Amino acid sequence: MAARQPLIVPAVKRHTATVIMAHGLGDSGAGWISLAENWRRRQKFDEVKFIFPNAPSIPISVNFGMQMPGWYDITTFDDLQEDQDESGILKSRDYFHSLIKTEIDAGIPSNRIVIGGFSQGGAMSIFSGITSPNKLGGIFGLSCYLLLHYKLQSFLPKDNPNKDTPIFMGHGDSDPLVKPEWGRRSVEALKKEGWGVEMKTYKGLEHSACPEEVDDVEKYLDARIPEVGDKPGL
Repeated sequence: MAARQPLIVPAVKRHTATVIMAHGLGDSGAGWISLAENWRRRQKFDEVKFIFPNAPSIPISVNFGMQMPGWYDITTFDDLQEDQDESGILKSRDYFHSLIKTEIDAGIPSNRIVIGGFSQGGAMSIFSGITSPNKLGGIFGLSCYLLLHYKLQSFLPKDNPNKDTPIFMGHGDSDPLVKPEWGRRSVEALKKEGWGVEMKTYKGLEHSACPEEVDDVEKYLDARIPEVGDKPGL
């Protein structure tokens, strides 16, 4: 699926958890690797392997069909929750599910795997997380929205293993691209289906991340994949 291999930041100590962080439209995995570098400098999440996938270059309709890194096509910025590229979304979902499976096959418990992302990557992370056949440790999305919300039930596994997986969403209240209203509507749709979702908005933040938001992601990861040290069985 991806044109290039993901960027990997290996665990410093024994590898007990994995975080997959997906970039937005036109970006690359390198655009978010500073997250892991910051935590490494501060000796945070030393047991965590970080994966920063790279989206393939695909034609993007809103950019007159020009190719750029994207997880799915976008036909309009008027309302990103309408007229969605279902085939592209499902291809990317399968790719993210394969990344999760690779980590599980390598011996990482699925409940020690967290998937998250920004913008398109956040939308894909929420969709891939809640439709994962494996129970995950966490799901987060920044400046994003719920994909294929109008037929979500048709994509959920029968046993819905992530029904109780807490979801964190962050959004700037001044985002001109992915409007805060779309984030709020997504939270309402997820809650209506039974998910526990925490959404935080950040004053004055446009389509970007801010230090306060990164701190909130850090707190979320601390709670979802705490360090296990020398506990047996992991």
